[in-house]
Amino acid sequence: MSWATLPDCKRVLAVVHTEVYGRRLRELCELLGSDLRVQVVFTVAPHAFNDGVAAFLMGLGGTVVPWEQAVRTEFDLVLAAGSRGIEQLRGPLVRLPHGAGHLQLTRTLPPVGSVSGARDQSGAGTEAAPQERQVAGLGRDYLLWEGRPNAAAYALAHRDDLTELERTCPEVLPVAEVVGDGDHDRITAALPRRAEYRAALGLAEGEQLVLLCSTWGPNSVFGRLDALLPRLVRELPDGKFRTALVLHPNVSAGHGRWQVRRWVDGVSGGSVSLVTQEVDWRPMLVAADYVIGDHGSVTLYATLTGARILLARFPHQDVNPRSPGMQLALTAPALDPARPLAGQLAYADRVYRPEAYAEIGARISSEPGEFLPRIRRLLYRLLNLGEPAYPAAEPPLPLPTPLTGGTRWQ
Repeated sequence: MSWATLPDCKRVLAVVHTEVYGRRLRELCELLGSDLRVQVVFTVAPHAFNDGVAAFLMGLGGTVVPWEQAVRTEFDLVLAAGSRGIEQLRGPLVRLPHGAGHLQLTRTLPPVGSVSGARDQSGAGTEAAPQERQVAGLGRDYLLWEGRPNAAAYALAHRDDLTELERTCPEVLPVAEVVGDGDHDRITAALPRRAEYRAALGLAEGEQLVLLCSTWGPNSVFGRLDALLPRLVRELPDGKFRTALVLHPNVSAGHGRWQVRRWVDGVSGGSVSLVTQEVDWRPMLVAADYVIGDHGSVTLYATLTGARILLARFPHQDVNPRSPGMQLALTAPALDPARPLAGQLAYADRVYRPEAYAEIGARISSEPGEFLPRIRRLLYRLLNLGEPAYPAAEPPLPLPTPLTGGTRWQ
């Protein structure tokens, strides 16, 4: 870097597999970006859902290093929320979770030692024992490469994650560090501004916001959108309810943004607002009165807000049974497809128990309010630099853009 005006900076690489991972890493990069001793650059890692990542990074205005160059370059620190290709990178790697609560199990694995058409000596078919499904993000396949930890540090949100690692992958415990959850802290810090967010959205007094939240995949809310959206339009009266849909970016990455918008408009008659990836979903979660969701992280984060939660889809067989998401599924009422929707919202009001949801929300982070100082301490330790002489802080969540036209986010 002989051309650089500041040639002696520590070089940090942020590895962006998907837009979701990029948003997780962005706030870490902000912690480092104002330090004149540090230069942060980005790369787009191979991933099936990295459509939209290039536009996301262009919006940040960061320097993007081609993947082929990134794997040949030595860095002082590497940040990643995904696993694909990270074994090729050079430099101490910090791994972060890309969602809340380690909710999901990995896909069903083939039996150990199974071979299609395998036969024993008598000619009969052999049958191997199936492998146990791993907790996504905490399994051995995710954390190890050639039998060794694939990172210099694993940043965890909760002390319970250490217990899971002790059970499934004790090799990484020496480099696992509990730092908390950034989205947890941003949401809880924003709760006192709820009235401001609602006013910014243009919600009238007495008007209630129903936020429909979907992760990706066939078992998500979006997987049955044709059954749910028409009900929201037909059964919730104008003037009393406003409805918006928050989608996991992988839905648009897999199907295309144009197509997803056409589907949503077609099914809802243009009456349900689609919250695009460019809009921060967290202020809207704080503003919501009701959240209708599934097994995704956004639904789990709603336990922090006081919103009444109803579950429209929940694939119990694919969810970590020890996770706060499973606890939510045993607490929140399940949406009934045959009964009037307004009545079910009223029922959710009657049975809502704040203490039950507070218990679930407490399982998202064991270090509430501590994510920024803890993660900064970890990053600077690996950079072999002293921390800046000011507290780690972020601005409040931004005010959302008003709802215009009564039905559409602009």
